[in-house]
Amino acid sequence: MGRPRRARRTTISTGTIGRAVGNTGTANPVRVEVSRLTKHFGAVQAVSDLSFTVEPGSVTGFLGPNGAGKTTTLRMLLGMLHPDVGTATFNGTPYAALPDPVRTVGAVLETAFHPGRTGRNHLRVYCRAAGLPISRADECLVQVGLADAGNRRAGGYSLGMRQRLALAGALLGDPPVLVLDEPANGLDPEGIQWLRGFIRFLAHEEGRTVLVSSHLLSEVEQTVDRVVIVGAGRLVREGSMDQLRSGADGGGLEELFRSLTGAGATPPAGSVPAAQQVQEARA
Repeated sequence: MGRPRRARRTTISTGTIGRAVGNTGTANPVRVEVSRLTKHFGAVQAVSDLSFTVEPGSVTGFLGPNGAGKTTTLRMLLGMLHPDVGTATFNGTPYAALPDPVRTVGAVLETAFHPGRTGRNHLRVYCRAAGLPISRADECLVQVGLADAGNRRAGGYSLGMRQRLALAGALLGDPPVLVLDEPANGLDPEGIQWLRGFIRFLAHEEGRTVLVSSHLLSEVEQTVDRVVIVGAGRLVREGSMDQLRSGADGGGLEELFRSLTGAGATPPAGSVPAAQQVQEARA
């Protein structure tokens, strides 16, 4: 008998996008379901009776203007906030009840790193904390195209490199679900092109369930398969990109988006600015 063949590493698009060793994305598809979520901060209603689903093997855009309740919803989904009403589950199980959350859900809500720690050591710290093999740090650096920068201090990384490092952290547990909050913020066109290819690869080639939030439809239009659009904490549209385009009536998707959400208009009474939502969520 010959030697066993090593697993192939796949690369696509701009930069290096490698298939993770031991990938479980297609083996364990997970459906995300948000049902009737409602959240108040004092007298202010941030999210109201919000329901939607995120399907495996696809990229779902979670869209809405600043202050629409996106970040508050993601924090409830990830167990960081307790809803007043409703549920958010992964194959029927809330985040807090998952037996091994890091192997089910990877999330990027912020990109904060110790500036004096190398990218590789940053990931190794997370591996130790989560009980994951240290080898996952190097595997994920390769996957996001940072293998050659792993020994550099994160404080010297560009914005695009920090975004890649954050994604590597989300992938450490090889989760079938990824939740990314405004991942393209501040990226240059090349970085956005890489991110678009990477996200679609994770969903379409590896079968993962990917939820991407943004306040700009144009930013994710070429990335997502389905959209969930919210305004003032309420669902205003859910469906495929083709369904959304068919409703544009020649006026353009951005114009339709603004008309659906009231983007650019004076926020309705009782809505919560995005920065205030995050501040109160941390309180």
